[in-house]
Amino acid sequence: MSDPDNKTHRNKRRQKIPRIVNTTTIENSALFYIERYATSSENLRQVLKRKIIRASKYHNTDINACIQHIGDLIQRYLKNGILNDEVYAQAQATSMNRRGKSLRAIRSRLRQKLLSDENIEKAIGVLTKEYESPDLSAAITYARKRRLGPFRKNASNRNSLNKELASLARSGFSYSLALRIVEAKNIDELENELNGSQDFRETGNPNSRANVFKLD
Repeated sequence: MSDPDNKTHRNKRRQKIPRIVNTTTIENSALFYIERYATSSENLRQVLKRKIIRASKYHNTDINACIQHIGDLIQRYLKNGILNDEVYAQAQATSMNRRGKSLRAIRSRLRQKLLSDENIEKAIGVLTKEYESPDLSAAITYARKRRLGPFRKNASNRNSLNKELASLARSGFSYSLALRIVEAKNIDELENELNGSQDFRETGNPNSRANVFKLD
Protein backbone atom coordinates (compact mmCIF):
# COMPACT_ATOMS: atom_id res chain seq x y z
CA MET A 1 0.00 0.00 0.00
CA SER A 2 1.18 3.52 -0.71
CA ASP A 3 2.03 5.82 2.14
CA PRO A 4 -0.69 8.52 2.32
CA ASP A 5 1.78 10.91 3.98
CA ASN A 6 4.16 10.56 1.02
CA LYS A 7 1.29 11.15 -1.40
CA THR A 8 0.29 14.35 0.40
CA HIS A 9 3.89 15.51 0.34
CA ARG A 10 4.16 14.87 -3.42
CA ASN A 11 0.91 16.78 -4.06
CA LYS A 12 2.22 19.75 -2.11
CA ARG A 13 5.43 19.74 -4.15
CA ARG A 14 3.40 19.70 -7.36
CA GLN A 15 1.51 22.85 -6.39
CA LYS A 16 2.74 25.67 -8.55
CA ILE A 17 3.87 28.66 -6.54
CA PRO A 18 2.73 31.87 -8.30
CA ARG A 19 5.32 34.39 -9.37
CA ILE A 20 5.89 37.65 -7.58
CA VAL A 21 3.52 40.25 -9.00
CA ASN A 22 4.60 43.68 -10.17
CA THR A 23 3.51 46.14 -12.84
CA THR A 24 5.19 44.13 -15.58
CA THR A 25 3.78 40.73 -14.62
CA ILE A 26 0.31 42.21 -14.15
CA GLU A 27 0.31 43.70 -17.63
CA ASN A 28 1.75 40.53 -19.16
CA SER A 29 -1.01 38.52 -17.48
CA ALA A 30 -3.65 40.97 -18.72
CA LEU A 31 -2.47 40.82 -22.32
CA PHE A 32 -2.11 37.05 -22.22
CA TYR A 33 -5.69 36.72 -20.96
CA ILE A 34 -7.07 39.14 -23.57
CA GLU A 35 -5.31 37.24 -26.35
CA ARG A 36 -6.90 33.98 -25.26
CA TYR A 37 -10.37 35.07 -24.17
CA ALA A 38 -12.99 37.64 -25.04
CA THR A 39 -13.63 39.55 -21.83
CA SER A 40 -15.30 42.52 -20.25
CA SER A 41 -13.23 45.07 -18.36
CA GLU A 42 -14.69 44.08 -15.00
CA ASN A 43 -14.18 40.39 -15.63
CA LEU A 44 -10.53 41.08 -16.45
CA ARG A 45 -10.24 43.14 -13.27
CA GLN A 46 -11.48 40.22 -11.17
CA VAL A 47 -9.17 37.74 -12.94
CA LEU A 48 -6.14 39.92 -12.21
CA LYS A 49 -7.21 40.59 -8.63
CA ARG A 50 -7.42 36.86 -7.98
CA LYS A 51 -3.87 36.45 -9.29
CA ILE A 52 -2.64 39.16 -6.94
CA ILE A 53 -4.39 37.70 -3.91
CA ARG A 54 -3.09 34.22 -4.72
CA ALA A 55 0.47 35.55 -5.09
CA SER A 56 0.21 37.48 -1.83
CA LYS A 57 -0.11 34.17 0.04
CA TYR A 58 3.44 33.29 -1.00
CA HIS A 59 5.15 36.66 -1.44
CA ASN A 60 5.24 40.04 0.23
CA THR A 61 2.78 41.94 -1.98
CA ASP A 62 1.39 45.46 -1.85
CA ILE A 63 -2.15 44.43 -2.74
CA ASN A 64 -3.60 47.95 -2.79
CA ALA A 65 -0.87 49.27 -5.10
CA CYS A 66 -1.38 46.31 -7.45
CA ILE A 67 -5.13 46.80 -7.54
CA GLN A 68 -4.61 50.48 -8.31
CA HIS A 69 -2.33 49.48 -11.18
CA ILE A 70 -5.01 47.15 -12.51
CA GLY A 71 -7.49 50.02 -12.51
CA ASP A 72 -5.08 52.27 -14.41
CA LEU A 73 -4.32 49.48 -16.86
CA ILE A 74 -7.96 48.79 -17.61
CA GLN A 75 -8.71 52.48 -18.13
CA ARG A 76 -5.85 52.64 -20.63
CA TYR A 77 -7.11 49.55 -22.44
CA LEU A 78 -10.62 50.99 -22.64
CA LYS A 79 -9.29 54.28 -23.95
CA ASN A 80 -7.17 52.73 -26.70
CA GLY A 81 -9.77 50.11 -27.67
CA ILE A 82 -8.03 46.97 -26.45
CA LEU A 83 -11.12 46.51 -24.28
CA ASN A 84 -14.59 47.55 -25.43
CA ASP A 85 -17.43 46.49 -23.16
CA GLU A 86 -20.17 47.64 -25.53
CA VAL A 87 -18.82 45.66 -28.48
CA TYR A 88 -18.11 42.66 -26.25
CA ALA A 89 -21.67 42.66 -24.87
CA GLN A 90 -23.17 42.84 -28.36
CA ALA A 91 -20.98 40.03 -29.69
CA GLN A 92 -21.80 37.82 -26.72
CA ALA A 93 -25.54 38.52 -26.98
CA THR A 94 -25.60 37.72 -30.71
CA SER A 95 -23.59 34.53 -30.21
CA MET A 96 -25.83 33.32 -27.38
CA ASN A 97 -28.98 34.09 -29.35
CA ARG A 98 -27.71 32.00 -32.26
CA ARG A 99 -26.96 29.14 -29.85
CA GLY A 100 -30.57 29.14 -28.63
CA LYS A 101 -30.37 31.32 -25.52
CA SER A 102 -33.41 33.35 -24.52
CA LEU A 103 -33.20 37.09 -23.88
CA ARG A 104 -33.69 36.38 -20.18
CA ALA A 105 -30.79 33.92 -20.18
CA ILE A 106 -28.64 36.34 -22.18
CA ARG A 107 -29.24 39.14 -19.67
CA SER A 108 -28.35 36.80 -16.80
CA ARG A 109 -25.16 35.62 -18.49
CA LEU A 110 -24.02 39.14 -19.33
CA ARG A 111 -24.54 40.19 -15.71
CA GLN A 112 -22.33 37.26 -14.70
CA LYS A 113 -19.71 38.74 -17.04
CA LEU A 114 -19.91 41.89 -14.87
CA LEU A 115 -21.17 44.13 -17.65
CA SER A 116 -23.10 47.28 -16.84
CA ASP A 117 -26.87 47.37 -17.22
CA GLU A 118 -26.41 50.05 -19.87
CA ASN A 119 -24.21 47.84 -22.06
CA ILE A 120 -26.48 44.85 -21.50
CA GLU A 121 -29.57 46.74 -22.64
CA LYS A 122 -27.71 48.17 -25.62
CA ALA A 123 -26.77 44.63 -26.63
CA ILE A 124 -30.36 43.45 -26.25
CA GLY A 125 -31.47 46.47 -28.27
CA VAL A 126 -29.16 45.50 -31.13
CA LEU A 127 -30.69 42.01 -31.15
CA THR A 128 -34.24 43.30 -31.26
CA LYS A 129 -33.33 45.65 -34.10
CA GLU A 130 -31.69 42.86 -36.06
CA TYR A 131 -34.46 40.33 -35.39
CA GLU A 132 -38.15 41.05 -35.02
CA SER A 133 -38.44 38.08 -32.63
CA PRO A 134 -35.03 37.09 -31.19
CA ASP A 135 -36.65 34.79 -28.62
CA LEU A 136 -38.58 32.96 -31.33
CA SER A 137 -35.41 32.36 -33.30
CA ALA A 138 -33.58 31.19 -30.17
CA ALA A 139 -36.46 28.95 -29.07
CA ILE A 140 -36.51 27.20 -32.45
CA THR A 141 -32.75 26.63 -32.22
CA TYR A 142 -33.14 25.33 -28.65
CA ALA A 143 -35.99 23.03 -29.66
CA ARG A 144 -33.95 21.66 -32.57
CA LYS A 145 -30.98 20.91 -30.30
CA ARG A 146 -33.13 19.27 -27.61
CA ARG A 147 -35.51 17.56 -30.05
CA LEU A 148 -38.60 19.29 -28.69
CA GLY A 149 -41.92 19.98 -30.37
CA PRO A 150 -41.87 19.10 -34.09
CA PHE A 151 -38.17 18.22 -33.78
CA ARG A 152 -38.83 15.26 -31.46
CA LYS A 153 -38.05 11.83 -32.90
CA ASN A 154 -41.72 11.02 -33.11
CA ALA A 155 -43.37 14.36 -33.83
CA SER A 156 -46.84 12.93 -33.22
CA ASN A 157 -45.92 11.75 -29.70
CA ARG A 158 -47.10 14.51 -27.37
CA ASN A 159 -46.78 12.58 -24.10
CA SER A 160 -43.74 14.61 -23.09
CA LEU A 161 -45.40 17.98 -23.73
CA ASN A 162 -45.28 19.11 -20.08
CA LYS A 163 -41.62 18.17 -19.77
CA GLU A 164 -40.85 20.08 -22.95
CA LEU A 165 -42.71 23.13 -21.68
CA ALA A 166 -40.74 22.95 -18.43
CA SER A 167 -37.45 22.67 -20.32
CA LEU A 168 -38.20 25.79 -22.37
CA ALA A 169 -39.38 27.65 -19.29
CA ARG A 170 -36.19 26.83 -17.38
CA SER A 171 -34.25 28.28 -20.31
CA GLY A 172 -36.04 31.60 -19.93
CA PHE A 173 -38.69 31.40 -22.64
CA SER A 174 -42.20 32.62 -21.87
CA TYR A 175 -45.01 30.10 -21.43
CA SER A 176 -46.87 31.34 -24.51
CA LEU A 177 -43.78 30.99 -26.69
CA ALA A 178 -42.95 27.57 -25.23
CA LEU A 179 -46.50 26.43 -25.96
CA ARG A 180 -46.23 27.58 -29.56
CA ILE A 181 -43.03 25.58 -29.97
CA VAL A 182 -44.24 22.30 -28.49
CA GLU A 183 -47.66 22.46 -30.15
CA ALA A 184 -46.35 23.30 -33.62
CA LYS A 185 -47.66 20.70 -36.08
CA ASN A 186 -44.42 20.55 -38.04
CA ILE A 187 -41.08 22.24 -38.53
CA ASP A 188 -42.30 24.25 -41.51
CA GLU A 189 -44.90 25.92 -39.32
CA LEU A 190 -42.20 27.30 -37.04
CA GLU A 191 -39.87 28.21 -39.87
CA ASN A 192 -42.65 30.03 -41.73
CA GLU A 193 -43.54 31.96 -38.60
CA LEU A 194 -39.92 32.96 -38.13
CA ASN A 195 -39.52 33.91 -41.79
CA GLY A 196 -42.74 35.90 -41.68
CA SER A 197 -41.39 37.76 -38.67
CA GLN A 198 -38.18 38.60 -40.51
CA ASP A 199 -40.08 39.64 -43.64
CA PHE A 200 -42.14 42.06 -41.60
CA ARG A 201 -38.97 43.45 -40.05
CA GLU A 202 -37.48 44.10 -43.46
CA THR A 203 -40.58 45.33 -45.33
CA GLY A 204 -42.85 46.66 -42.62
CA ASN A 205 -45.75 44.76 -44.18
CA PRO A 206 -48.67 45.04 -41.72
CA ASN A 207 -50.13 41.80 -43.16
CA SER A 208 -47.04 39.83 -42.13
CA ARG A 209 -47.49 37.03 -39.61
CA ALA A 210 -45.13 38.98 -37.36
CA ASN A 211 -48.03 41.36 -36.84
CA VAL A 212 -50.15 38.47 -35.57
CA PHE A 213 -47.73 36.66 -33.31
CA LYS A 214 -46.39 38.77 -30.47
CA LEU A 215 -43.85 37.65 -27.89
CA ASP A 216 -44.57 38.28 -24.25
